[in-house]
This record gives sequence, structure tokens and C-alpha cells, in this order.
Amino acid sequence: MKAGIVGLPNVGKSTLFNCLSNSKAQSANFPFCTIEPNIGVINVPDSRLDKLNNLVNPEKVIPATVEIVDIAGLVKGASKGEGLGNKFLANIRETDAIIHVLRCFDNDNIVHVDGSIDPIRDKEIIDIELQLKDLEVVEKKLEKVSRVAKTGNKDAQKEELVLKQIVDILENSKNIRSVDFTNEDYLKYIKPMQFLTDKPVLYVCNVDEESILGGNNYVKKINEAIKDEFAEIIILAAGIESEINELNEYEERQMFLNDLGLDEPGSNKLIKSTYNLLSLQTYFTAGEKEVRAWTIPVGSKASQAAGVIHSDFEKGFIKAEVISYADYISHGSELKAKESGKMRVEGKDYIVADGDIIHFLFNV
Repeated sequence: MKAGIVGLPNVGKSTLFNCLSNSKAQSANFPFCTIEPNIGVINVPDSRLDKLNNLVNPEKVIPATVEIVDIAGLVKGASKGEGLGNKFLANIRETDAIIHVLRCFDNDNIVHVDGSIDPIRDKEIIDIELQLKDLEVVEKKLEKVSRVAKTGNKDAQKEELVLKQIVDILENSKNIRSVDFTNEDYLKYIKPMQFLTDKPVLYVCNVDEESILGGNNYVKKINEAIKDEFAEIIILAAGIESEINELNEYEERQMFLNDLGLDEPGSNKLIKSTYNLLSLQTYFTAGEKEVRAWTIPVGSKASQAAGVIHSDFEKGFIKAEVISYADYISHGSELKAKESGKMRVEGKDYIVADGDIIHFLFNV
């Protein structure tokens, strides 16, 4: 599961990516600085892991991760191949969610590809290009389905109606994710096509230092523009995040954050928001050798969660011994939680809760 960072050229995508991954993607004051996508496997900040580490004192601690891709900037005409359009759109199609960076600050020293600051215009440029590409895809599909529908095929006739609805949505400059389809239609006809404007999106308002806490007029306009889109939004300052990233000592970082009135770096909030955007959650294994956070899709069964560790765990699944995170912390250890009757034995169909501490028993 991975998320792609998108936006117009020169809005702060690569600067933000560097802060997230601590890798050094090229970042400079000119368009198309990023051509090939940069990929980072990024640790998910989780205070629960720190608390488990303090209680268990293992040999090592392994956090959950999420994959984030820094994709080349987009320009008008991308859907027709302008700039790096075809490459850009192909890169987006390979992701599961979109992190859309919008420039929401004024600075005459940092050029904007369109010569002025207008995040609503910037958002619409990318929306239109993605919508045009989706329209191209759905029209090709509709042409084939309509031929079958004319033969009287009931399923093709139903699909034809859904595809015509999508065409109408896109021609009215709306994103597919803004429309609530029936679950059956969505899973059968829409999800398999991997439409670009159907991917979940997190809008990142890149602001200046003065606007970190309360936002600004640009952010207000973005909030208004996305209110019907089933999208999320966060505010951060990529420039400030870069400064925080340069500080090596934990105490220095905390002092800097305190001076800004922040309780944690904006990049941490972004990573956690991306994790949620991808509909992911965490369960833990805890022992003397290691305390580890494991990533699973929300709604995973115990047997599926076991399979994340090793396929043999899923094939030979016998049972799962489960302690909730709250019970583990309140009792201070696995043994004490077990003695208090807080360890449950669950079968393969148990739906794993976020934060569960699990020990799997299996036999192959």
C-alpha cells in the first residue's frame, strides 16, 4: 500500500518528502526538479510502541511503515502528454491514495509555475487533468460495454448505466470519489478500473510559519472547496519541517516545536493521516526478542493478520491469544494481564482491533 505526493511543480513536494523520509530527494527552485519518482518507506510514529518498549524492554523495536512516492509535478495538458504528463499519470495510477500538496503562502523568492499564488486554481488544474484522463478511460470502456448491452445482456446494461453516470460526473468537473455509489456497483464496476479521481486524497496546505496554527485565507478557501469531496486536509509548513529535520537532538527539536506552539512535527501528523487514508491499522507482537508493529488493512481477520508475519501462520492457524492495548498497559505485562483474565482466545474469523497485542499459535 502506498501513497503518492502530487501537486504543481515547485509547491514543496520534494521538500516535504525529504522531511518524511530523511532521504535527500532533489529539491530546488525550478519546475520539474523531480522527474523520476522518489520512493520512501517511512516509519509510522506511534506512542504506543514507545510504551510497550518501556514495559517489555526488548532487544529491538520495529515500527509500522508506509510507502510514500514523490511524483513529478503536473502542468496543464498532462492528460494529453504535456510536460511529464503521461509519466506522472502512470505513477499516480500505481498508488493507493493521493497526498495533494497545495501552496498556501506568499514568497516572492520562490517562483510559481503560473506566476501567482492561487491554491484553488492549482487544485483545479490537477483535478481537471485527472478527470480528463479518467474520462478517456471510461469512454473506451463504455464503447465496449455498450456493444454487449445491445445484445440484451443484463449485466452489461447495468454496467452501461453506471459508466454513463461516471461520464456525467466527470463532464461536470467532479471527482468520482465525491459521489456515493451503492456498494455493489462500486465493487463490481468502479473499483476494478482504478480511476484516478476515485483514489482517497489528503490535501496538504503548505503554509508559512505565521499560519501553522490557525491557517490563513488560502486554507479557508481550500476547506470550502473540498467540503463535498470526502477528503481530508492538514496544515503544515514544509520549510519549517525541513528546519526541524536538520536538528539531531530530541531536546532541540522539542524546544523548537514548543516555540512554535506545536506538540509534534507536522510531518508526523501527515504520516499518521496517510496511514488512516490508506485504511490501515496496527497490531503488535511483544516479547523479549522484539516489540513490533504490524500493518494490516482495517477489518482484517486474525488469520489474515497472522499471514502478514508469515504465510505459514495463516495456513496453519490454530488460535490467537489477544490482549487489548489498554489492558496490557494498565496491567503492565502479558503475565499480569493473563492472570487478570484479560487475555482472550480468538479464532481465525476474529476481526483484529487496532492496537491488539497478539500471540499466534499455528501448526503446518
